[in-house]
Amino acid sequence: MRPWHEPLPPTLVRFAAQALKGRGRYFFLSAHMNEMSRRLLPPHTEAEEPRRTRHNRAGPFGVLDIGTTKVACLIGRTESDGSLRVLGFGWQRGRGVRVGGIVDIEDAERAIRAAVGQAEDMADTRLRAVTVNLSCGQPDSRLFNVQWPIGNAATGGRVVVEQDIRRVMVEARDRSVTDGREILHSLPLSFMVDKTDHVADPRGLFCSTLTARLHIVDAEASALRTLGACIARCDLDIAEVVSAPMAAGLATLVEDEREMGATMIDMGGGTTGVAVFAEGHLLHTAQLPIGGMHITSDLARELVTTVAHAERMKTLHGNVQSCADDEREFLTVPLVGEDEHQFAKVPRSMVVNVVRPRVEEIFQLVHDRLESAGLMRAMGARIVLTGGACQLAGVREMAAHMLNKPVRLGRPSTLRGLPDSASGPAFATAAGLLAWAAGAGRTLEDIDLLANTPAGPLRRFIRYLRERF
Repeated sequence: MRPWHEPLPPTLVRFAAQALKGRGRYFFLSAHMNEMSRRLLPPHTEAEEPRRTRHNRAGPFGVLDIGTTKVACLIGRTESDGSLRVLGFGWQRGRGVRVGGIVDIEDAERAIRAAVGQAEDMADTRLRAVTVNLSCGQPDSRLFNVQWPIGNAATGGRVVVEQDIRRVMVEARDRSVTDGREILHSLPLSFMVDKTDHVADPRGLFCSTLTARLHIVDAEASALRTLGACIARCDLDIAEVVSAPMAAGLATLVEDEREMGATMIDMGGGTTGVAVFAEGHLLHTAQLPIGGMHITSDLARELVTTVAHAERMKTLHGNVQSCADDEREFLTVPLVGEDEHQFAKVPRSMVVNVVRPRVEEIFQLVHDRLESAGLMRAMGARIVLTGGACQLAGVREMAAHMLNKPVRLGRPSTLRGLPDSASGPAFATAAGLLAWAAGAGRTLEDIDLLANTPAGPLRRFIRYLRERF
């Protein structure tokens, strides 16, 4: 056969033109052109580079949401198709916890043991370790930019490998260490290889300088040690401690919201969590020491009634928007210290006038926190409310007015096996913890970013010398 790079002779060209008029000789030219295309195109190989996929957690695993008003435990398993299935669920009224922190370790232990026991009985399994939320210890959220030399710029650098990413991560953790605080999360947001920005995974790229943008979340070490001691008293180990607002965001925000930008506000019983997502990553998280229990306490003091009845009135009649009938409709309120048959009659407007100022305070504190962090633009185009207190009537409209953003109510995404009683906004954090424990929401999940991390300052200094010299 004639080599493909030689031109066709004129006679063959004329023959090919004539062959186009008849179908019989057309296949000769087609076969010749196909032969040329096979020579010009690179050979096809069946073997492809394996994709970096998330490693789903095998076997049953448990999560624990410890809050001021409730303790919830979920036991789940990753199915063969990658979806999550809830095997066990248990919850108890919160005891020994105030504003997200443990204040009575014995009461907290009893509530945790009861919730975990319910979930274990339902799942017919026993847990050894749990992933726990953190809503105490004054968590702080900071961003770091870390540069790391990769190779000689004169020679074009060298290829970025996993060890380089680990070094950048360890360097960021070392710089962010503060006395009396421990790091919870070290989340890579993006990388820059030399002058090329917005690189999600720099492995395989050549550069002389690798720059990483990281989000560090830390908390008070004393609060973490108290949390660990309480879990240990329940004969459990802590597999991981996860920021509560981040977990709630994973459960309630859809992928497009996390990519385009959105702010999640988790209105819990003792605290209000805030998480800002953009470009698929968590940019900021905050925990405010105010929540639905503060509304209940305000009602109990103003109406001179029990906390239990104040909670009932908040649930049934709580509203942040007044109407004309509020002055004419009266509610029966049992008084503290009086006989059982002694009641007071109060207008419903009195309940509204107590609830509204506290809800306004919550959203004003959220606004101030986002403004002080410089996130008023980065907070995205939508607010998503979740948590038990977001179910008060009129809260959605007030949030839209005060934060000047469209607002929707967020519920945890559907999980197979999750009871209907646990599918509401109050259980968003628990559902998010289960998703995180299964591997969701992690960046560069196929790399152990904490491998070979030195424990003390002397070992860190030795590592610094070895890697640079």
